Amino acid sequence: MTDLRPPPTSLLDAYRGAEFQALYVTTVRVSGGEARHARASGCIRSDDGALDIVLRLPEEMGGDGGGTNPEQLFAAGYGACFHGALNLLAARHGIAIDDCAVHVTVAFGRDPVDGRHTITADLVVKLPGHDRTSAERLVRETERICPYAKMAREGIASTVRVET
Repeated sequence: MTDLRPPPTSLLDAYRGAEFQALYVTTVRVSGGEARHARASGCIRSDDGALDIVLRLPEEMGGDGGGTNPEQLFAAGYGACFHGALNLLAARHGIAIDDCAVHVTVAFGRDPVDGRHTITADLVVKLPGHDRTSAERLVRETERICPYAKMAREGIASTVRVET
């Protein structure tokens, strides 16, 4: 069995560089699969092969279901990142949060601003055995440092280009 350990709390140390400094980079390839439509039958594979899944359109959106979808993947990433940041902060502050859990609800729906689509995310952080005031303080601090929370709040640097 592998000796799994959390990352060092030094990841919380402030960076003072002038440019973005990548600590980890990954690339995934998404293709359309059987229906030639990524949401309906897409294939996702990471460059290292660790992620290799098939997407399925949920029944609620007219699909057959039976697989995962982009909203579940986003919820999983957001929840894992927030949980990790929360644990690092707790460790730095000497707070034990052994039974903590992050529940993430992601909804895909209609955007009343432009009539198109948008995504919403709601997190519920469960910290049993902790008083509400200190739990809220820790969660608010986590919101400030979690990259997914920051992305959800402020947006993300993103580019789209075409190759033929």
